Amino acid sequence: MKPKKILVWFRNDLRLHDNEMLVEAIAKSNEILPVYIFDPRTFQLSVEPPVFKSGNIRTRFLQESVAALRESFQQLGGNLLVLNGHPEDILPDLVEQYDIAEVYHHREVASAETIVSADVEDRLWKIQVNLRHFIGHTLYNKEDLPFPIKDIPDVFAQFKKKTERDAIVKACFLSPEVINFTEVDDWGLIPDLQTLLQVDALVEPIQHELIGGEQAGLQHLSELLAPGAAIYLKIAKTGAGKAGFSSRLSPWLAVGCLSPRMVYWMVKDAEEEHGGHANFNQIILGLLWRDYFRFMLKKHGFTFFEELAEQPAQVLTQAEENSLLEQWKSGATGHGLVDDYMQQLNETGFVTNTGRVLLATYLIYVLKVNWMKGAAYFEEKSIDYAPANNWCNWAIVAGGGKAGHASKSTFNLDKQLKMLDINVSI
Repeated sequence: MKPKKILVWFRNDLRLHDNEMLVEAIAKSNEILPVYIFDPRTFQLSVEPPVFKSGNIRTRFLQESVAALRESFQQLGGNLLVLNGHPEDILPDLVEQYDIAEVYHHREVASAETIVSADVEDRLWKIQVNLRHFIGHTLYNKEDLPFPIKDIPDVFAQFKKKTERDAIVKACFLSPEVINFTEVDDWGLIPDLQTLLQVDALVEPIQHELIGGEQAGLQHLSELLAPGAAIYLKIAKTGAGKAGFSSRLSPWLAVGCLSPRMVYWMVKDAEEEHGGHANFNQIILGLLWRDYFRFMLKKHGFTFFEELAEQPAQVLTQAEENSLLEQWKSGATGHGLVDDYMQQLNETGFVTNTGRVLLATYLIYVLKVNWMKGAAYFEEKSIDYAPANNWCNWAIVAGGGKAGHASKSTFNLDKQLKMLDINVSI
């Protein structure tokens, strides 16, 4: 009898730990074929505004994370097949070439990613092969929530209260120790930055503060929670001259090098060993916000942004708006705090949540520039870009979302303007 082969299509889930998709594929097959596909649409240049879908810092972090996953498989006697192209074209060919019985992948919620999944599913269906969906990006599984997706509270405070009270966080799946891999003659090369971004000018020196990959993420988390670390201090520097706490876990969470459940349980272990701390609560709160935004997109789709899409056009001419946008993007607004935060984003790909909200506030309410142009720029520059987090956060700052007046409590415009030391007529 011929062996059953399952193709495991990796996307934003670049880890071995707490990966139900991978564990299930190993259990249900005789051998697996792990695949990662660099989709050129992820790196393309948009026309208006002229920004890349993924800039050099974010792309480098992704390359490192894919390379780290490949190394993990190599240590288990296998490899990761790396290809460049459209998944809906590549995966059906691989299925036929290697006689694959099923394809496993993690389901996404943002429109571009779900369209790709749907196209892959349609193409596989034509050759009578199933695309099986898994959910591995959230702290809480949707089936464990105390309400169906359609009834999830639109107000974050209600979502948090009911979820923490009535749902449980499951234990992590263990990393596999033995895997049988499909034999492949050529496992492919990870494309370089010039190939992926298709322009040399964008490939500039990178301040390499954060390294991609599962082991780098786990090490960062361990060091963050170790006795004597800055997390235990009442004040920890976050950059741009501001004090506060930032875990900087988001880049590894964004590409799935870290599981939200792994972060949660390691924080809980630290709490048990060292006692409770406000910064522990901030980490858990951040995980809940990630869940909330993903579930909002799952529940509402693009209608989450409808209220903003229907707003009247700005009074600025396109030339005026573009000029102000460029000043903001280059950190040349003349406002010291705004420019410091923007320089930090441009140089490192990372800025704290406080900085993000201030940058968005300044662009939307002071410069009067369309919020979507700012969100698109963050998509290019942010090393921790995740569609739900980025676009929903920007929408809330811009006065949108589905929670009505209750959502305004998540964004206090007067407070943000006071932090910017600006008086402006809204």
